[in-house]
Amino acid sequence: ARQAARRSKKAARFVSNLEQPAAAEAKLGIEVLERYVKEKGGNRVLKRILIANNGMAATKAIISMKQWAYLELGLENILEFVVMATRDDLDANAEFIRLADTFIEVPSGKNIFNYANVDLICETAKAQKVDAVWPGWGHASENPELPKKLKALDIAFIGPTSNVMSVLGDKIAANILAQTAGVPSIPWSGDGLTADLTDEGTIPDETFKKGCVFTAADAIACAERIGYPVMVKASEGGGGKGIRMCASKEEIEANFPQVQNEAPPGSPVFVMQLCTGARHIEVQIMGDMHGNAVALNGRDCSTQRRFQKIFEEGPPSIVPKDTFTQMERAAQRLTQNLGYIGAGTVEYLFNAAENKFYFLELNPRLQVEHPVTEELTNVNLPATQLQVLMGIPLSNIPQIRNFYGKAPEDTTSPIDFMQDTYVYPKKHVIAARITAENPDDGFKPTSGKIERIKFQSSVSCWGYFSVGANGGIHEYADSQFGHIFAHGKTREEARKAL
Repeated sequence: ARQAARRSKKAARFVSNLEQPAAAEAKLGIEVLERYVKEKGGNRVLKRILIANNGMAATKAIISMKQWAYLELGLENILEFVVMATRDDLDANAEFIRLADTFIEVPSGKNIFNYANVDLICETAKAQKVDAVWPGWGHASENPELPKKLKALDIAFIGPTSNVMSVLGDKIAANILAQTAGVPSIPWSGDGLTADLTDEGTIPDETFKKGCVFTAADAIACAERIGYPVMVKASEGGGGKGIRMCASKEEIEANFPQVQNEAPPGSPVFVMQLCTGARHIEVQIMGDMHGNAVALNGRDCSTQRRFQKIFEEGPPSIVPKDTFTQMERAAQRLTQNLGYIGAGTVEYLFNAAENKFYFLELNPRLQVEHPVTEELTNVNLPATQLQVLMGIPLSNIPQIRNFYGKAPEDTTSPIDFMQDTYVYPKKHVIAARITAENPDDGFKPTSGKIERIKFQSSVSCWGYFSVGANGGIHEYADSQFGHIFAHGKTREEARKAL
């Protein structure tokens, strides 16, 4: 018994000796992070983060934030990452689970039972005592109930506020807000309408209704005013549902009931002129908690299949630089008018023949293709999102300052993002998505085991993947499991590297 007691005490001392350095490192990490936030003008330390996503989004977020912590603060493990993981993801050997500090198993199946379940995310965040939730893209990332419920728990949502997200989710309201900010819109049923948000964060009902069409006759009258062909769209439609192209009065009469039937019951409907031969151009924006908004160049995402982007590139060389500057300033005005916080993407249709651009939408989240912007600007976007939610002004974030050619560590000389110009990128970047799809069956998503992934990064080409060796793609996973990025001095060099 005495020998057992001695062995127990010896084991306890051994464990204590292991825990002491870990505890000391954790304490040092908190002190370093607190000092950084204070020096940069922030007001809230966010250390423990729940990644409310899986796959590519979760993998990229953890990699990016750990990289920033090491390069900027000297401690890779200064941040703690908690992830939700279904049995499907665990069995598939998902990369994001390996990268996390803690994983919480959640129900498998469709995302309404796990990564898109707002109540489950909030319960997990509360139980794990996290400081913030990073939503990524897809799943619950655009559900305004998530930031609303997290706010009630005093947990930071790394993204825009609930009201802003809600109003941007409505295509009619978003177009009215864009026009209010002086952003050009393609001719539509709400031409010229402007409005400020009410105290509840909505468009005044009277103004909103003026942008809608309620009958086929209304839609025909609008189409004859703005010119055929037109798109008849349900405001709450998406994914190819609740939208029809119409080239005549007869087609509107036939298609209007279909648009209404495909959309959620009661969804408003509007009419928009069809913009043919247009390019899909994006401006990456970031808004802080002090009313500032920066445009971090942009991307050309015109190469798509089934309404899904497959190649993304930047800078968008098809757009003349002076025109692109106008697109950036318009995006910044819209962002500032909304009081937008965090990363977002203002999407435009660009008519190269006429050198004109039109507002499409503002996506209130980070996009899959954001590494294109990171490569161009040397700004780590997930880490910048985190710093913004810590209350740090954009002009005090070292990577943003460096992008503008300013001293990175200086916090005494603010940047006027609406007047000052950044150092224009001297490279071109092209990205390609790697997906599990069957080309012999209309490129339908497939699932199955992955024995190995053979990819060798080079100076001009790198990539990341959401699964490792002996992993797999399960039936509920997104078909994209990899993303490859290549750069060169010119577009042609980047294309060859890819």
